[in-house]
Amino acid sequence: MEAMNEQVATENDAEQQYLTFIMAGEEYGVDILAVQEIRGWEESTLIPNAPDYIKGVINLRGTIVPIMDLRLRFGLEKVEYSPVTVVIILKFDTDKGERVMGIVVDAVSDVYSISEDETRKTPELSEDQNSVFIRGLVNVNDKMIILLDVESLLSFEKNKLDQLVQG
Repeated sequence: MEAMNEQVATENDAEQQYLTFIMAGEEYGVDILAVQEIRGWEESTLIPNAPDYIKGVINLRGTIVPIMDLRLRFGLEKVEYSPVTVVIILKFDTDKGERVMGIVVDAVSDVYSISEDETRKTPELSEDQNSVFIRGLVNVNDKMIILLDVESLLSFEKNKLDQLVQG
């Protein structure tokens, strides 16, 4: 029984790695296992009637990948893309298969190992749709990092895009 308790404690203390990036001076993080690749910004093919935060789609080795400007999605100020603007290609598996989406961010920052114990719940400030995409908050080296829930973000956006394409 003691060995089992030790195993549970070890699993609870397990650290997860997060890729962090900057947007509007704030640092955000996504589970590094959801990151397929990091690319420089390139023009994409526009999708008619898409929301302004959907910049279009790119062909990534035969896979059509929607590109979302996360700044615009979160209601932040629009900025011109620069040489450090990057697209993080995210993926995860669902019961409908693999989902892939690119997010445009200001710059990639760092990779941190974060345990579940370090993560704090997001305070409930409003019924804002954007808060469902936040997994939690963590303080690392005296700075607050907003951890995003990639699965929620990609599922929500993919469903909206599917409706646009089929509609």
